[in-house]
Amino acid sequence: MRPRRLLVVGVLGLIPACSAAADGPNVVRHMLPGGLRLLVLDDPNAQVVTVSLQVKSGSRYDTPETAGLGNLVQRVMIRGTIHRSARQIVEAAEDAGGSVEASADVEYAEVLGGALAAHARTLLELVAEVALSPTFPADELERERRLILSQIQTRAETPFAVALDALAVQLYGSHPLALPTLGRKASVERFGREDLVRHHRRVYRASNMVLAVSGGVKREAVRRHAQRLFARTPTGEFEEPAPSEPTPSSERRVLDRPAQQAQVLVGFLGPGIGDADYAPGKVMTAILGGGVAGRLFVKLREEQGLAYSLGMVNPARRRPGSFVAYIATSEETVERAESGLRQAIERFRENGPSEAEVARAKAYVLGNLAMDRRTNARRAWYPAFFELAGFGWDYPERYARALEAVSVLDVARVARRYLGHPTTVVVRPPS
Repeated sequence: MRPRRLLVVGVLGLIPACSAAADGPNVVRHMLPGGLRLLVLDDPNAQVVTVSLQVKSGSRYDTPETAGLGNLVQRVMIRGTIHRSARQIVEAAEDAGGSVEASADVEYAEVLGGALAAHARTLLELVAEVALSPTFPADELERERRLILSQIQTRAETPFAVALDALAVQLYGSHPLALPTLGRKASVERFGREDLVRHHRRVYRASNMVLAVSGGVKREAVRRHAQRLFARTPTGEFEEPAPSEPTPSSERRVLDRPAQQAQVLVGFLGPGIGDADYAPGKVMTAILGGGVAGRLFVKLREEQGLAYSLGMVNPARRRPGSFVAYIATSEETVERAESGLRQAIERFRENGPSEAEVARAKAYVLGNLAMDRRTNARRAWYPAFFELAGFGWDYPERYARALEAVSVLDVARVARRYLGHPTTVVVRPPS
């Protein structure tokens, strides 16, 4: 088999937070009346500004009955407010030299805007308007519903996505992390405008929101303006549902799907953000699946020619996290590829890494970290995300120090602890 070019999936990079004493952007945290947390990163050299407003919403907060509701709310809320239509929102953002969008992920939902620094005030007003006064027009709801249903159908026809979704169910059981971010067809078809309004009122509360502003702004001016714009934000506690414990299955699941390649995924529950094992887990992921020097690449592609693409991912999640190794191979070599993947992981679990592997992996993770800090948008996103998740906006700085301190013994311990009970999903062409 002639392997195609490797699909490299890197370890999530985190932006190092900046203290007020450091060179570069300063970070100041304000607690506004009502409980909204404001983070301002002022950089006098920046000619642009980014506003990231994040709330606790997304698939982690869904149930089987509400799967996809948070995503649909974000998609429709940008389509009209009490003052502007969808087109007028776009035009207002473009007049400021930028854009405004809304989206939902697993751990959060976000209204994100960018513009020229000279129009920072206008951008902040637009983000606040979208977040606090959406009208959820019926025609826009139907348009977004059709788009999401089309995306769900496309995902159901994409072999790797099918394998990943099936693995999530096998790993997490009844835990919300098993639910797809897009939602399920039945629930998305059922949602009405009243469901969207109810969800918006529940999650868009001051204590459930973090607002980060980064770029060429004046800190005190941002604070005063944000305080005025969000003065009437509803207050009250957001009740986060208590999820069930994940129940991983050791069953090997095989799915027949029309495809040119077979997909093999092997997953394990792992540590979450803030756990002592989180940084060593990132280093372990890089050793096994980080780039062309990763063990899986060397063993399964270079030496045995079994892989079209392969790697290992460890998404940033609050507890529980996961480690997912994957390999795309041909129908003729799927058994050998699966066996090789399992053996490589088990061998690593038994023998651990070398000093050279740990040093390379740390450099790889820290390199991704440095690359990810280049854009103003990421400088706003990361502090908001970690503040919202409860770890503090400066968590990335502590994470970077923890990475530097990771040892061979730390990685070996994490491998022994988490890589012992694999959950496997295989998607292959029908025989």
